[in-house]
Amino acid sequence: MLFLYNFIVQIAGFILKIVALFSPKIKLFIEGRKVVSTTLEQKIKSSDKTIWFHAASLGEYEQGLPVIEKIKEKFPLHKIVVTFFSPSGYEVRKNNTVADVTVYLPLDTKKNAQEFLKLVHPDLVFFIKYEYWLNYLSELKKQNTPTYLISGILRENQMFFKWYGGFYRKALDTFTYFFVQNENSKKLLLELGKTNVAVSGDTRFDRVVAILEKDNTLDFIADFKNDTLTIVIGSSWPKDENLLVDFINSNNYNVKFIIAPHNIKNEQIQQLKNSITKKTILFSEKENKTLAEYDVLIINTIGILTKIYSYADIAYVGGGFGNPGVHNILEPATFGMPILIGPNYSHFAEATALVNLEGCVSVSNKKELNAAFTNLILNEVERHERGHICGTFVQMNKGATNVIMNTITNFETH
Repeated sequence: MLFLYNFIVQIAGFILKIVALFSPKIKLFIEGRKVVSTTLEQKIKSSDKTIWFHAASLGEYEQGLPVIEKIKEKFPLHKIVVTFFSPSGYEVRKNNTVADVTVYLPLDTKKNAQEFLKLVHPDLVFFIKYEYWLNYLSELKKQNTPTYLISGILRENQMFFKWYGGFYRKALDTFTYFFVQNENSKKLLLELGKTNVAVSGDTRFDRVVAILEKDNTLDFIADFKNDTLTIVIGSSWPKDENLLVDFINSNNYNVKFIIAPHNIKNEQIQQLKNSITKKTILFSEKENKTLAEYDVLIINTIGILTKIYSYADIAYVGGGFGNPGVHNILEPATFGMPILIGPNYSHFAEATALVNLEGCVSVSNKKELNAAFTNLILNEVERHERGHICGTFVQMNKGATNVIMNTITNFETH
């Protein structure tokens, strides 16, 4: 089975090179990996001590960030190496300041794993949430490198729990400790005989709680809001926008809208703007404009949505009308506001919990969306009650980072 795994990885690498000729995203995936070894050779000396964090994409990076920051405090003489698998993570966070080196993770071949670990020679390794690369884990096991899974989630349908998944189960032997998000994940690991596991919770809660302590001021957003009730629509997709634009155009309430689409390609942004009949302006057009005069602001840039949420009275988080489902609802939740989402949220524990607690409202069609927005706009008491539920939920679930750090606090690097 391991032979088959390696064969599939090799074939995948070949196919991706062909696909890269037609896909800009896959081209980034391929081209970015060509300079990994050179970058590591330039930035890491053989005498350096290092700690390696791997994140599949942007969400996992944000999830791991509280631990990265604490580890950096605990081991200030170590260089922090962060790797990404996906371009959507690397391209957004390649210039982050918390890591000393940020690169793509080379494809999981035995040769790549050996070369990467030789160049990085980490004293500690953290995999965030998931991605179990068998050759990397095998080499880490051979080198006896302490390796941790943080904010892990395990499900019955994963390879580990199939009758033919023995070679995958063996890879779990690499982990020194598993820090998982829920009791079911712990139960599944215990069934495999893994007792080195603790339910730490989700470090994303610590991440979003820390946002409250930062300066979230955006003067241009304050100018646009102008003390008016404001709905922030974050990470929207066309399926979300089809419903949202109808409400924006048809409602007669004293309310403003800020839309931060998931995709900010010029053509799609212009289509979105042209579909709105209210007075609309793009982020890129805001200079020398009196923003208070506009009803809708479209954010055609990245990196500021979290701060924008701090100005919201109501949030809509996109993705819930597609697969795999809704985007991160914890960022708006931490600011204590009610949240609307689409119907596809069952794979996300925090969304499921907040829907059950009634801080978050799931809508399945235009009629439900219009009714939910109207209710929250007109009913100030309910708006604040649902928002309070969201903010309290985040505060009640913080602390995963401390559980992780307390467990590894006695570790001494070799």
